[in-house]
Amino acid sequence: MQTKEGIDALFLYATEGILITNENGEIIRINPSAERLFKYEPDELLGKKIEVLIPKRFSAHENHREKYNDHPHARSMGADIELFGLKKDGIEIPVEISLSPYSNSEGKFVVAFIIDITLRKQTEERMKNYSAELENQVKNRTMILEEAIQELEKTKKDLHHALNKEKDLSELKSRFVSMASHEFRTPLTTMMSSLSLVTKYGEQNDKENQSKHVAKIKTSINNLTDILNDFLSVSKLEEGKVENMPVEINVKNYISDVISEMKSMAVNGQKLLQIHTGNDIGTVDKKFLKNVLFNLISNAIKFSPENGSIDISCHVAHSTLKISVKDNGIGISKADQKHLFERFFRGRNATHIQGTGLGLNIVAKYAELMNGSIDFESEENKGTTFTIIIPQ
Repeated sequence: MQTKEGIDALFLYATEGILITNENGEIIRINPSAERLFKYEPDELLGKKIEVLIPKRFSAHENHREKYNDHPHARSMGADIELFGLKKDGIEIPVEISLSPYSNSEGKFVVAFIIDITLRKQTEERMKNYSAELENQVKNRTMILEEAIQELEKTKKDLHHALNKEKDLSELKSRFVSMASHEFRTPLTTMMSSLSLVTKYGEQNDKENQSKHVAKIKTSINNLTDILNDFLSVSKLEEGKVENMPVEINVKNYISDVISEMKSMAVNGQKLLQIHTGNDIGTVDKKFLKNVLFNLISNAIKFSPENGSIDISCHVAHSTLKISVKDNGIGISKADQKHLFERFFRGRNATHIQGTGLGLNIVAKYAELMNGSIDFESEENKGTTFTIIIPQ
């Protein structure tokens, strides 16, 4: 009697859901925990088939149950599949089930122990999502780390190369600081001096000398403008504020207009000669082209002798626009040629001539933006020819 009471107490007060079915799959006993789990009233499930607690999508359950009755044995269900129970209100819940068969004089029965594992599944899902997120973060950080390592290797190589050039770069920087200071100071000093003389010669009504100093002031202003334009161009290029916008233009006339603007910069009998072949019409960014021409022609003027000629040649073909600027000036030494397009670089034979050392670097940048290329031929004391090719 005491044992039966203990078993009844265990059945009634167990936190797990417990139910007993007969060999026909009918529920003959169910504890309160199981009734609460499936939202049924007390004794409401008695006499009903166990399939009432199983979602209809598991229609094969009755066949599985009959096969189990043929060979009943204790087992846990759900080790390799997900099991679900069906509440009275139609809501499904994930469950874990253990089956224990027994027999007596009244027949064969199966005791089912049912646990609601909703919280466990939610925790597993959270852990799965967290694991996936963590894995994704690890993957991303690994990728970032790999990129950082690659960048570090590249930086290491660049640093090694930079260290090898440190002495030359230090010298170039010193020369540039000195040059920049001189380039700004010289035209300003000239302007101040010439302004005083213009006033003086004006009072003396000496038109010739007055005009001469006015021309000097104009030249100095042009020099300052050139220097500032170089710095502005470099700034815009570095900030990515320039974009290649090619349009169809009459290249022959456009270059002719640029040459006309620059003739006033020529000194002591220098001549700017235009040679054009091929088509007149080409496609190019007008601002880029003007900047390229201005830098190349102004360099040719600065480095050419008195009464020298500067040839500006252009050939427009179906697939390319080719422009060459040739002078007969001081040329570029073999040692300096490999540094020619570096920023701030100035040839050793050109330190006495005004310039920022930025012009050719700017020209190379514009050529690159136009998907073009720039090349040159030069020999010391025999002149230089720069050639830029722009695809059409």
